Amino acid sequence: MATAQLSAAPRPSAHPMANPGYGKKSAPDQEPRTGRDFGHLPAREASIATYLDRLDDEADISIKTLAKHLPYGQCAIGTALNNLSAAGHLRRVRRPVTVDGCPRWVWHTFFSRTARDDAWWDSFLAGEAPVTEPTPAAPSAAYDALAQLGRNDARLTLSAAECGALEEQAAEWFTRGAGEAQLVQAVSAGLPERVEHAYGFVRARLIAKLPPEQHQPRQPRYEMVCTACGEPGPSGGLRGGLCGGCWGERPGLGADQVHDHAERLRAALRTGTRTEKGSRA
Repeated sequence: MATAQLSAAPRPSAHPMANPGYGKKSAPDQEPRTGRDFGHLPAREASIATYLDRLDDEADISIKTLAKHLPYGQCAIGTALNNLSAAGHLRRVRRPVTVDGCPRWVWHTFFSRTARDDAWWDSFLAGEAPVTEPTPAAPSAAYDALAQLGRNDARLTLSAAECGALEEQAAEWFTRGAGEAQLVQAVSAGLPERVEHAYGFVRARLIAKLPPEQHQPRQPRYEMVCTACGEPGPSGGLRGGLCGGCWGERPGLGADQVHDHAERLRAALRTGTRTEKGSRA
């Protein structure tokens, strides 16, 4: 039944993108798409996983946004995402960045069509998992982004040779943390009425709008958070991407502990220290 639901999964057309630096990220080294990748999941989870798999990186996959584009309510989608996390397809993470001298958290959701165990996710998010280099024959993400420019606006159409010539410059964007959507938006925004030479125009914008280098500690690359509650995991990691409490392992809190915790949350909301968590996707 789950397999039959895959073809019925909604198409991700016109799905909104997250704010730059947030949203979906695809895990590396996934098996090729077969159309039966989520047949081991229940029908609802298979349908949602198929939809997520088709979305571009940096797509907004917050529960609220997904509920607007899928035939499920927010509670059902939240439960399904928890189940996808437990099945090894999804992990929520955060990483520290500095913007205009102010530290903040950036939130991502890594998605993998190929199910991974906890050990793989822990190693990958710490920057320790081996990642297979793409074969030279396969077009790179940078090449694809350059080709996408012409599909979005004919004024920026590049030949195969021109895409190849600019590929290294475009790849530098990805090295600095940008995604395909960010690159395409930066190069194609505010076009003049007529572009005389697409190659020269794109090359100039790739140079002029190149994002700054990231000066973040390499280890760990990301801090995993619980898929359900969003709280950081213990030093030993999260089982299935979920903390002990969300697995039902943590004993209930006493009345005085609940009161103290509620007071801390109210104080945090008053000072605005938790506002970034609401932006995660």
